[in-house]
Amino acid sequence: MRRVDEAMKKVISEAIPTLKDPRIGFVTVTSVETSRDLDHAKVWLSVFGSEKQRERTLAALDGAAGVLQARINRELKLRRTPHLEFVHDRAVEHGVRMTHLIDELAPPEEESDDGVD
Repeated sequence: MRRVDEAMKKVISEAIPTLKDPRIGFVTVTSVETSRDLDHAKVWLSVFGSEKQRERTLAALDGAAGVLQARINRELKLRRTPHLEFVHDRAVEHGVRMTHLIDELAPPEEESDDGVD
């Protein structure tokens, strides 16, 4: 299943930029989880922008699910083409937030006079 998930991630990642819907912003497919029976696939996405932009992008991708499923079927030739569910992946945002918090807590670096660190 891991190979199927990775193959689907690749196809979807390549297909999204070709969609002509202006509501779709900057999207990164972070992972795909496909059910064992290939009936359903959860596509985790990171969307750059505001909450409103995320909602518009997810709505546009839901509307384009049939086009994306057809491309998956054409390229991967699975015995079944899974129904796609798009989910916003908050892990990236959480990681960036944690990095900022750590940076705020870190002591400032001192510069040395001899130019050697």
